[in-house]
Amino acid sequence: MEQVVIIGTGCAGLTAAIYTARANLSPLVLTGVMPGGLLTTTSIVENFPGFPEGVDGFELMQKLQKQAERFGARVKFGNLDSVDFSGQPLKLIVDGDPIETRTAIVATGSSPRSLGLASEHALEKFGVTYCATCDGALPQFRNQPLVVVGGGDSAVEEATYLTRFASKVYLIHRRDSLRASAIMQERALKHPKIEPVWNSVVTEVLDVAKKKVTGVKLKNISTGGTSTLDCAGVFVAIGHVPNTKVFGGALETDGQGYLKLHGGTRTNVPGVFAAGDVADSVYRQAVTAAGTGCAAAIEAERFLEK
Repeated sequence: MEQVVIIGTGCAGLTAAIYTARANLSPLVLTGVMPGGLLTTTSIVENFPGFPEGVDGFELMQKLQKQAERFGARVKFGNLDSVDFSGQPLKLIVDGDPIETRTAIVATGSSPRSLGLASEHALEKFGVTYCATCDGALPQFRNQPLVVVGGGDSAVEEATYLTRFASKVYLIHRRDSLRASAIMQERALKHPKIEPVWNSVVTEVLDVAKKKVTGVKLKNISTGGTSTLDCAGVFVAIGHVPNTKVFGGALETDGQGYLKLHGGTRTNVPGVFAAGDVADSVYRQAVTAAGTGCAAAIEAERFLEK
């Protein structure tokens, strides 16, 4: 039987692996469908402490994994099929094989909602991104016109943040008014660099052939008219989906689907802890995920001691 199974290999999961491995718990770490998590899709990470020149997202996750393995973490390339958290030991099915464990740390993260366009996915890492604070300061976006898609708090916050670097920010929204809070709307709509584009949706991101974003094609859903807007980057901010479906209701979630925490990183099930974006609808940063991964590891260790 395992002492600790960590589900997910993003910053939260691998930090939890480092701490539990150093506690001689020999954690089993499940990679899931995206080894390394969302950060592996970011070309340069400039806001993770300790890397003054920035670091490639994939390289950072490799370093974290090697650090965890150095202390005895075992990384298994596998996908979680289902769980039975009805009692001890905790039971998991991974690629059809049963695993029993005394504790589990859920670090499955969240997935950004995409526009669902083939051109959007083809240009990820080439100018299409889902995190302004992660990528907005990159040289390719500085002093360039940028596009933010969305109308909620996240989109308005992203647009406002990008004004620090962009020459202009187009905020594209499918309605004729924003859904963001009043104060955030006021701040954004008064900003000289932000220009809203109402009643519009992105139908294509240009230019796949050049392997870089050069603009977007838009459709006005009120008039049916089409247009092209030049830009150097597209920031999609239409929400995130926490990766909790696999738990099938075994763990409590809030109205948005994020795992509910009951003090620290504890879930409603004794011995099950959560870290990172799967339980964080507010910050969603690599460094905060790493911090909660540390906390979950410490709490799992204390649970086992009891």
